[in-house]
Parts: sequence; structure tokens; C-alpha cells
Amino acid sequence: MIIIYNIAQILLIILVWPLIALTIAVRPRHWGHILKRLGWGLCPDRRKEPGKKTVWVHALSVGEVTSSLPLVAGIRKDLDVELVFSATTRTGTRMAAEIIAPHVDRLIPYPIDIIFVILHFIRIIRPDLFILVETDFWPNQLAALQRKKIPTLLVNGRISGKSMDSYRRFGFFFRPLFNSFSALGMQTAEDGRRLTAMGIDAGKIVNLGNLKFDSQPSSVIESGGNWPSAIRILAGSTHRGEEEMLMLAYGELKKAGRNLSLVIAPRDIARSPEVVRLATSLGLETSCRSQGWPDHQPDLLILDTIGELAACYRTCDIAFTGGSLVDEGGHNPLEPAVAGVPVLFGPHMEDFAEVASEMIAAGGAIRVADADALFHSLERLVDDSALRQATGQAAAAYVRGKQGVVGNHLDLIRKYL
Repeated sequence: MIIIYNIAQILLIILVWPLIALTIAVRPRHWGHILKRLGWGLCPDRRKEPGKKTVWVHALSVGEVTSSLPLVAGIRKDLDVELVFSATTRTGTRMAAEIIAPHVDRLIPYPIDIIFVILHFIRIIRPDLFILVETDFWPNQLAALQRKKIPTLLVNGRISGKSMDSYRRFGFFFRPLFNSFSALGMQTAEDGRRLTAMGIDAGKIVNLGNLKFDSQPSSVIESGGNWPSAIRILAGSTHRGEEEMLMLAYGELKKAGRNLSLVIAPRDIARSPEVVRLATSLGLETSCRSQGWPDHQPDLLILDTIGELAACYRTCDIAFTGGSLVDEGGHNPLEPAVAGVPVLFGPHMEDFAEVASEMIAAGGAIRVADADALFHSLERLVDDSALRQATGQAAAAYVRGKQGVVGNHLDLIRKYL
């Protein structure tokens, strides 16, 4: 499989090289990023203590970088190792520079999955253990580590229903990737069962829990935007179709005299202008966070920045988890729960089904079937401060009851060092 992959890779590079060259010419800033991912300027860390083992942790983008923070901090605190961290995307790299850098010895770019590039990175970093957070599987990387007998761990692993369909359809490609890991640390028992159903070695699968259970509430980056007299509704990671339902429900509540403010964080911030146009068509005064905190309370604040959503949950009174009123599988409801905020989500929480069901059972979350149910649930929470407080406290208590996940991961890591 790896030989076919590399032949296909070479052919693809030859075919798309003119497009790559054009992209570099039009956007020269991309060239610097590409050069770094090819290993340009990567040198051994001369400060490394002789004989000290090196752990390389990798995360794809902003979400995975955020998830990895409790683990990285735990490794730094409890294990005497050289700690190297990489991220793939530019936004992920920027986030890592902000929240991960204080806990690691070195931040590096993630190599492009070309075999000689991968071997160069491994030769320079000399990892004794490679840890992949959630996703970003690359055949040459995993195959090279396996050949060099360097243990590899997948942590915070999650298999959504949609991913499962793809993994099964292309099992000839994904089965060897999963089986190349020394151990597969999954978020839930259901994730482990899905791997087993794919034909992955059950002896490698362990349910370690979701690292976000051990997250600490984020600090608000700036003090602006605090309107204490208003009940703030924050909808995180929304998709097309959900914003209109939220705005209409919000508008009806405002018309009835409630003192509210609404914050919407689109999953894809490139959609922010579309959300602005929708809000304007509905008569809502709108501000964008990228233009600074408004000096007064708008109807709608669009959180069109990277990395501030978790911090903003601490300033809201009610949270909605996006991707759930439309068929997108839902997003992680744990960030608002960590902040002690009551959580609403729609019927489509397939990607976090176990967490969603447990949060509902614990009294920390409410599932709404449609736009009408969304309005009535918001109305109840807005009008009943005791209900808001009780639901938020139940959400936080649910998270506290699940903590200790980092310790589970550290126990596994110690086995391979």
C-alpha cells in the first residue's frame, strides 16, 4: 500500500505542480510556510540534555490544539522528557504559539508527507514517542515511525458515523494506518467498538476518555464586550440554516421585552459576511468581533476570530452547540459545560452521541427537536434564572465527574517510554 501511495503522490505532484507554482506566485506568503514544512531551517535542538527522551505531540488545527493542551500540560508537569509540538494549519500553529508554547521545549511545523521530508524530520527530532491528537493520518509518517520502531499513540480518538462510512469504504487504506499505531486511545467505548468493527486489532484499543474533560475554563482575552445587564446567548460552531433559526428565536424574545444579546460563532468564519447579510435582512444591528468589541450592546455580535470561543463561553448565560439543528453530526458541547453554562443542542449530535446523552441525563443539557422547540427552551431559560443556574451547575458537575482523563493518558504514555 505504501509503495502505491508514494507512486501516486509523485504523479500527483507532477500533475499539479503548475497550480502549486501559480499559488506561490499569487500568494508568496505560502512559500515560507511550505518551505518550513519541507524542513527548511529545521536544526537539532542543541539545548537538549543528553540521554533525555523526546516526546513529539502533533495536532492538526485549532480544535485539536485546544484539545491537546491538558495533555501537554500534564506531560510537562509529570514526565521528565523533551517535549516537541507540531500543528499542520497556519491557524493551528498560531494557536499553539499562544497556548502550547509555554509548556513545550520546541514548536515545529508538521512535515509534508513526502518520504525524504519525513525522514529528515525524524532524524532531526529523534522522537522516542510520537503522539497524534484526534486526527491527521499520513501514511509515510506512520510507516517511517513504525520501521524505526518508534512507538506511536493516537489519543482523543473519535470515529464519527460519517468517518466510519469512509473508513469502511476505503478499508484497504485506513486499516493499515490504524493498525500501525502502538495503541489507540479513544474518547468513548462506542469509538472503540467502531474500530473493532473495521477489523482493527482490539488489543490496541483503549477507552481513555475525552481530554476536554480536563480542560480549564479559558480566560477572556479582552475585557470588552461585557454587558452585565443583558442575558447573553452564545451559539458556537454554527452551520448554514442554524443562524436564521437562532436569530428568529432571539428576535421574538427581544420583541417580548427581554434584555438579551446574541453572539454567533460560525464554524467557518469565512461565512461571517453571509451571516451579517442574514442578520441585516432580519433587522438586527450587527457587529463583528474582528473589528473590536463594540462600545455598546448590539443585537448580534459575530465571533469571527480564531481561538476565542472557549473564553467567550465564560461570559455567556446560555450556550447552543452548532451543527446539531442541521445534519452535521454536532460539535463538542464540553467547552460550555466546563464553563458551567447550560447547553442546548439539536437532534443531530451523532458525533458526540454518548456525551450528549450523558449530559442530558445529568441535567446539564437540553435537546431541542426543531426551531419551535429551540424558541421555547430559550424562553424557559431566559425567564428562569434558577433553571439557568441549576442547569449550568449540572453541566459543570458532569464534567468534574469525568475528570482524570489526563492521568489515564499519562499511564499509557509511561508504558512506551
